[in-house]
Amino acid sequence: MARYTDATCRLCRRERMKLMLKGDRCTTHKCAITKKRDVPGPVNRKMKQLSEFGVQMREKQKVKRIYGILERQFRKYFQEATRLRGVAGHNLLRLLELRLDNVVYRLGFAKSRAQARQFVSHGFIAINGRKMTIPSYKSKVGDKITLTPKGETVGFLREIVENMKSEYVPAWLELSSKEGAVVTLPIREHVEYQINEQLIIEYYSK
Repeated sequence: MARYTDATCRLCRRERMKLMLKGDRCTTHKCAITKKRDVPGPVNRKMKQLSEFGVQMREKQKVKRIYGILERQFRKYFQEATRLRGVAGHNLLRLLELRLDNVVYRLGFAKSRAQARQFVSHGFIAINGRKMTIPSYKSKVGDKITLTPKGETVGFLREIVENMKSEYVPAWLELSSKEGAVVTLPIREHVEYQINEQLIIEYYSK
């Protein structure tokens, strides 16, 4: 499975915002956005004003990096979003939010989406009692998310689960007694970042 393996802090600097790609580190003074406010590249270079296409592309890149998805898979999500009923931009964000690695992160089982993806790939997460190792699995209403017996043996993961707090869980998810559940489909207001999804739709519609 293809994935991004370069320095993740460069991505936040390029998008000029915290994408929370490193979990707790992003909230400390070590965050790259706090230490270096300029974008990656030569020092003191002049930044060109973005064209309409450039603005659209930057928004698309930002969302891809937030959810840890590469171009080919992201385009498939766009194509699926346009086939569904309703507003295409809202459908796109809903599909991204329903990814299992994102659900694991939003429930608090992991400190970042990258860590959540790793937990799923290593077989630490179960859906309705069955081990699931596909981070892109599309969660459904009624799905129960728990640790597998293998996951319960991992000390630091067990500690994360024990410290999970339900007040940080979005309204479309439910957390109780170390078990998470999808109780309804996410809506636009449940997305935790400032995203202009219409720019992404316009980018792919050209």
